[in-house]
Amino acid sequence: MAQEAMAQAIIEQTVVNLARQMEQQVDRELNKLDNLGDDDIEAIRLKRVAEMKKRQEKMKEWVARGHGEYNEIHSEQDFFKEMKGEERMICHFYRENWPCKVMDKHLSILSKKHLETKFVKLNAEKAPFLTDRLKIWMLPTLALIQNEKTIDYVVGLDQLGGKDDFETSVLAERLAKSDMIDYDWSAGGKAAAAAPKGIRKGGSKSYKKTESDEDSDFDD
Repeated sequence: MAQEAMAQAIIEQTVVNLARQMEQQVDRELNKLDNLGDDDIEAIRLKRVAEMKKRQEKMKEWVARGHGEYNEIHSEQDFFKEMKGEERMICHFYRENWPCKVMDKHLSILSKKHLETKFVKLNAEKAPFLTDRLKIWMLPTLALIQNEKTIDYVVGLDQLGGKDDFETSVLAERLAKSDMIDYDWSAGGKAAAAAPKGIRKGGSKSYKKTESDEDSDFDD
């Protein structure tokens, strides 16, 4: 119980910190505006504050749905339960090897920073249906899911520089390119180069449906 209370306190503090960052961003944007009267600035401020409050309510909803943590699910049934109703979910199909442990470390960090996305992991050996359905052939593989449909994959570490010492920001930018997390591109990035040819990808620009594909990767 003590550990659960501590985890909840950490998540709540994360929500507070994110809200504070959003408020500071509003102030910075207003300070950049020139040639606006006091009424114009106040109208913009009120609009942004309303947006911020709406975002805070969304954050509370996300926390209630298990966002803000990197959790392991233990069965295919749990996978479908966790995925239901989620706008964005990242599932790490793993086994007990070093590359998967490296991926675990970075996903754990990102899950706490990006409450807008659910992060889970599933032992591939316990999910034969899903690994076959999603044609997962290398571990680690991240299945990037939007609205209960897989739109992209991160297969192995090649798209992250091909080494196990990549920074968390590299993975963050890779996920942001698939619109899996909200990301501030203005801060500049250290992402690896575009995925090498031959690396499996999904998404509307790079994935071509075949006759065997259905509207959802998870339909019967």
